Amino acid sequence: MNRPSSNHLQTSIERFSSALEKFEHSPSFTKRKHIGRVLDTAERVLRCDGGPAAMYHFADRFDRAGVFAETDWDHPDRLQASLVPITLSCGQAWTITLECLSQLRLLAISQGQTTRLGLSAEQAVNYLRKVLALSLDHIFERQTEAARLERTQSVAAGRVLLFVAETIGYDDLLGQLVEEIWRLLYQRPINVAPIRTMVTKLAAYCYDDQHETTAIPIGADRLISALYSPTTASREDPGTEVYTERLMQMDEISLQNEANSAARAMHDTGLVSPYHGVLLRHLLTQAPNLIASALGLSATGIDSYLTYRQLVHALIDKAVHPETCQCLYGLASLLERAVLHYPGVASSLWRQINLPLTHAVQQRIGNACGLEHSADVHLLGGVISVLGQPLGVGQGDNATCQAARALSLWAYSDPDYLLQLLAWAGRDDGVLMEFHGHQLSSAFLKEGAAGTIGIDLDPVSMVLVPHLDRVYAEMTRLATRAGEDPHIYVNPEFHGWRVGRGFSIAVNVETGKLKAYNAFIRRFYACYHPSYNGNVPIIHPQPVGVAVTDSMARFVGWHAVTLLRVALDKTGQPRVYFYNPNNDSGQNWGNGVTVSTHGRGEFYGESSLPVDEFASRLYLFHYDPLEVWDESAIPGNVIDNVTKLGRESWAMSKISVAVPTSD
Repeated sequence: MNRPSSNHLQTSIERFSSALEKFEHSPSFTKRKHIGRVLDTAERVLRCDGGPAAMYHFADRFDRAGVFAETDWDHPDRLQASLVPITLSCGQAWTITLECLSQLRLLAISQGQTTRLGLSAEQAVNYLRKVLALSLDHIFERQTEAARLERTQSVAAGRVLLFVAETIGYDDLLGQLVEEIWRLLYQRPINVAPIRTMVTKLAAYCYDDQHETTAIPIGADRLISALYSPTTASREDPGTEVYTERLMQMDEISLQNEANSAARAMHDTGLVSPYHGVLLRHLLTQAPNLIASALGLSATGIDSYLTYRQLVHALIDKAVHPETCQCLYGLASLLERAVLHYPGVASSLWRQINLPLTHAVQQRIGNACGLEHSADVHLLGGVISVLGQPLGVGQGDNATCQAARALSLWAYSDPDYLLQLLAWAGRDDGVLMEFHGHQLSSAFLKEGAAGTIGIDLDPVSMVLVPHLDRVYAEMTRLATRAGEDPHIYVNPEFHGWRVGRGFSIAVNVETGKLKAYNAFIRRFYACYHPSYNGNVPIIHPQPVGVAVTDSMARFVGWHAVTLLRVALDKTGQPRVYFYNPNNDSGQNWGNGVTVSTHGRGEFYGESSLPVDEFASRLYLFHYDPLEVWDESAIPGNVIDNVTKLGRESWAMSKISVAVPTSD
């Protein structure tokens, strides 16, 4: 293929610059007439050697000019990395060009060359890394005719992704991919579909004969084998039918080895292989005495299993299939948490097994999970996962951190209540809640603040979040009073009696400016820091609000998290361990404040920060007003250090913004 010369690149840049300038100065109602020339000339630039680098320097201009206006790309904080490969492979010419320009715009954000409200540089980098991980075909060229044809049709896309990879780190892309997968798995999310896709891509490029990869990154084997060959009988990935035949011919010792191997792979990675699902269904009828081994249960889990054996078998029979195998990790975790011993949970699960679902619920779950199995099968698998992994609930690309946090809190502390809400939502298409004498039914409430809820959620969240979003919005409307933050009334009523009735907020609701900030931090320390609260642990997890910042410590937005516990890490430093409904909890919040998700005493799904760093990003919390210790006992230099971190980050301009509302 002949490559365009540097003269051709310069000519193409000049034509694009002229088209962009005309587009910039055209009235908004005529911009759509000029967008075609902008995209055509942009595509010519991107096809040239050095074209993406040249176009990168225009990123701020074409973004501000409105190239992405009235398209999904105009909301970069909502973009889904998993859709990029589909767009680049199947999209029309202008669509592919817009996607390429979007990648360059995000690269500019990641490098601090431009900004977009609601999207930090770290978020942009993480998004681009996921795109690269899912688009390895463009990075490591396949030597096939089909690949050559595809590259001919999307030369611009290939050049752009190569430029992105070179800019954010290209030399060890597979190694970075492995590190990224492990980093996400340490957080044990329920929705692992994107991670499974990454592992599949990794396997193709590590073991496909068409690729010239010479070194398999450390840790890649464990990830790939966990999905495709977790046991001896599945070592060469023979397919589920062949594996089923092999199981039928095994004696009990061989089955025991298979069970142990599958359990070890599952707990090592948090990923479950379809072969594991086949194995559990086989053991259910042929060797039920090995089910505990296949789930990798400890003495606590075995006790739960033996006590509720009939129920566990019924859950496996209905919910566990090769296509829904991931819920096995949730089942093992559920038994280890002894959730079945909670009052009402076992009987609620028997109800859930046979719960009829409305047509709307069936359709929504089917659209997201596929039609290999009925909606009630997918929903039951989701219930198992949520009860077993309450800290794995994620909000997806939806502004619903309050609803996700509530689901996590209930699964963590009040699973019976969660199952009741789910029964109402699934069977009756509405949930009921009380708020200061008002009975609220989501069935009769208008759409919530988040608008349309996407399907990038676990099945339980897909069913419940739209209802919870409506109820929360209505509670907020009823609670809004002049000069007061509605969370003071909404959080206890929405989340339940465990929420402390004491309430403290660091900003003036009407002005958005700091209010008695030192006293706010002092109250938090007197309630929650073990050195100043009599070393009383957190009895019930508490909803709190944080001011999220980017790596430059600039304010990004308000966010709802759950304060789980405060404890000493292995170095003796007090840390706050909290739940973050964001899909990826490991974030750099600037000023040296980097959220940890593993290696510092975190349980799976927890995030953590030293107490002072967490407090510096806190803006709202609840507490028991009868259990506040001596605030005067806290040294002034401790408070000054925290308030300094806060004032130099989100509070730098004393936050002249509107009334805080999470997400």
